[in-house]
Amino acid sequence: MYEIKPEVFQLSNGIRVVYLHASSQVAHLGVTILAGSRFEGENEEGLAHFLEHCIFKGTKKRKAFHILSRLDSVGGELNAFTGKEEICIYASFTKNHVKRASELLADIALNSSFPLKEIQKEKEIVLDEINSYLDSPSDKIFDDFEAYLFKGHTLGNNILGTKESVNSFTHENLLDYVGRFFTANNIVISFVGDIPVKQVKAMLEEDFKACKQQSYSVPTNDYTGQTPFKIRSKEANFQVHSVIGGLAPSYNQEMRRGMTLLTNILGGPALNSRLNLSIREKYGYSYTIEANYTPYVETGYWSVYFGTDPKYLNKSIDLVYKELKILREKKLGTLQLSAAKEQLKGHMALGLDNNSGLMLGLGKSLLLFNQIDTIEEIYSSIDKLTASELLEVANQYFAEENISELIFEIE
Repeated sequence: MYEIKPEVFQLSNGIRVVYLHASSQVAHLGVTILAGSRFEGENEEGLAHFLEHCIFKGTKKRKAFHILSRLDSVGGELNAFTGKEEICIYASFTKNHVKRASELLADIALNSSFPLKEIQKEKEIVLDEINSYLDSPSDKIFDDFEAYLFKGHTLGNNILGTKESVNSFTHENLLDYVGRFFTANNIVISFVGDIPVKQVKAMLEEDFKACKQQSYSVPTNDYTGQTPFKIRSKEANFQVHSVIGGLAPSYNQEMRRGMTLLTNILGGPALNSRLNLSIREKYGYSYTIEANYTPYVETGYWSVYFGTDPKYLNKSIDLVYKELKILREKKLGTLQLSAAKEQLKGHMALGLDNNSGLMLGLGKSLLLFNQIDTIEEIYSSIDKLTASELLEVANQYFAEENISELIFEIE
C-alpha cells in the first residue's frame, strides 16, 4: 500500500503546518486560510474572491509586477483560489528556490497593501469573470443549484459575488476582511517536497513570524434545512443542462464515506459508472454525465449533472431516478461491493500521485479537521463499509421526496 506520513507541527505564533517529504526536484507550498465565501457578512458577497484577486496587487515592499515575477522568473508558478470555506495561496517551484517561495507567500498573506489604482483595475477583471461565467450555463447551473439549495444561507452565495457587490468593495473592506480572518489560528501552511523538515520549520518561523496571533472565532451560520424544489428556466444555448441532487452528510458525519462510495458508483470519473454506462453508452443521450458529492462543515450536497438534447431530457431524468431507486432498494452484492471499494481506493491513489494536489488536500484537511488521516486509516474506513450501510445512506439522501432539480432549457 502506498502510504504518506506527513508531520504536523506548530510555529511559535500558533500557525499549524503539515509537512510531507517527497523525493522530487519540484516542491509545493500553500497557505490556506479559513476565510471562504460562507463567512462573508452582510453586503460582502464576493469579497473573499475579490480579496484573492487583489492580494497579488502589492505589498508594503513589492508592486504587482514584482510579486508576479518573483517565482515566474525562475520557472515557478504562483496561484490562488477561493472556496466556500477557504482561501488558498500556493506555489510550485524547483526545490532550490524554496526560500524565495516561502518569503513571497508570507509577504502576500501578511503584508498586502491593496493599492487603490490596482483595486479599480481588478474590479474590471472580476466583472469580466462574472460575464464569462454567466455565458457558460454548464458552470452557472451548479452555482444556481447551490443558491436554491442553501437559500437564505451564506453557503448559497455565489463565490464571485454580483456586479453590484463587486463594484461596491473598497480598500477598507479588504483590510477589514484580512484583519478578521488572516490570524494565526485560522491559517494552515502545507509543504510537499525534498527539503528537510527542520529547514522548512526554521524558514517558516522566520518568514511568518509577523502573523497576528490574536484569536478570532470564525462564525458558523449553521444550516437548518431546505424545501426540495423543481425549477426550469430559459438559460441554455444549444443543449439543456440539468442538475439533480439534494442534501448530503457533512465532513463530520460517519455517513460521508458511504456517500463518497455511492456517488462514485453512480457517476464517478470511471467509464463504468452506472450513469455513464446507461445514459451515455447504452442510449447515447449525453456526452457528459457525472455525479458529485460536496461536503461542508455542518452539511453537504450531492448532485448529478448532464447536458443533453431537449428531446432526450425527460428520458435522461427518468434514467437518473431509476439508478437512484436501484441504490435505495437493492443491496450491492459481495463482488460488486468489493469492486466498488477497490475502484474508489484506486482513484484516491491516483490523486496522491499529484504532489501539488496532495499539498492542497493536506492543508485543507488540517484546516477543517485539525488532523490528517493516513491512507491506511482511509482505506480501512472504506473497507469497513457494508452493503446495509450503503442502503441506509441511499434511503436517507436519495429518497425522491428529498430530491431537487434545476433545468436550464434552451432560450
